[in-house]
Amino acid sequence: MNQDWEDRVTAAWAGFDEYPQERAAEFRAVIDKLVAELPEDSPLGLFERACAWDSTGHSDRAAPLYRDALARGLSEESGYKGRRAKIQLSSSLRNIGQAEEGVKLLTPELDAPSDELDDAVRACLALCLSSLGRDREGLSLVLGALAPHLPRYQRSMANYAKALREA
Repeated sequence: MNQDWEDRVTAAWAGFDEYPQERAAEFRAVIDKLVAELPEDSPLGLFERACAWDSTGHSDRAAPLYRDALARGLSEESGYKGRRAKIQLSSSLRNIGQAEEGVKLLTPELDAPSDELDDAVRACLALCLSSLGRDREGLSLVLGALAPHLPRYQRSMANYAKALREA
């Protein structure tokens, strides 16, 4: 889509906090109005609708939309939004009791080209692993993600993360 549309979507999301839970449907209507400007099968539209359902507490409604967006080529249209969709779908899957599917979806993202979403991948994957009783694996991911951000002890924390993985 064009930059004007993207800017208006960004503005809508910037105002999300103005919609308390009891007005969640109003926020989804704002997103639906923007999505209506896109072709019906647009992966961007599916993604934005999924985000709106997800952000208003409806992981069950969001998950199929994320899946459809990815299946219709969201990653090809926007690699960044495709990666976001995988992270958010994994989180939604965990919320609806399908954490194993979330692990399968996010694990390949550990080897994807690095970007600002790397830590979010690891955090969400750690939550999915924890939901499956694989806490040591999850803790390893979180420590590994945290280590580079620490003012000291980066090497120690990275080594602890490695030791947890190998245990």
